[in-house]
Amino acid sequence: MQNCVSQMNEKYGEGTVELKMNDQYYNMKEKIDPNMHVIELVLKAMQQCAIAPKVQPIRGGTDGAQLSFKGLPCPNIFAGGVNFHGPYEFVSIQVMEKAMQVIINICQLTAEFND
Repeated sequence: MQNCVSQMNEKYGEGTVELKMNDQYYNMKEKIDPNMHVIELVLKAMQQCAIAPKVQPIRGGTDGAQLSFKGLPCPNIFAGGVNFHGPYEFVSIQVMEKAMQVIINICQLTAEFND
């Protein structure tokens, strides 16, 4: 990006283009990898609900990424949404109920782990 700015300013005059860059989307992998017990907990909670986990990387910028970088390792799990950020986005009540049960299982497993 800085090279582009330099080239544009060289071509069109100094100060034509300015760049202000800051971190916006963080890759939570660096915060989750040292805390894989959190992932194992989620996978176990999902299995208890007869849900086959579908693990796939996603872009940054999620609440989970923000929380992970604030010290709370927080992988993204599911909430039942489909067609995110589009005119046909919706959430299934049945899938939301499954997500709720997974969260309850996470709480129970955490309580058992800390006993």
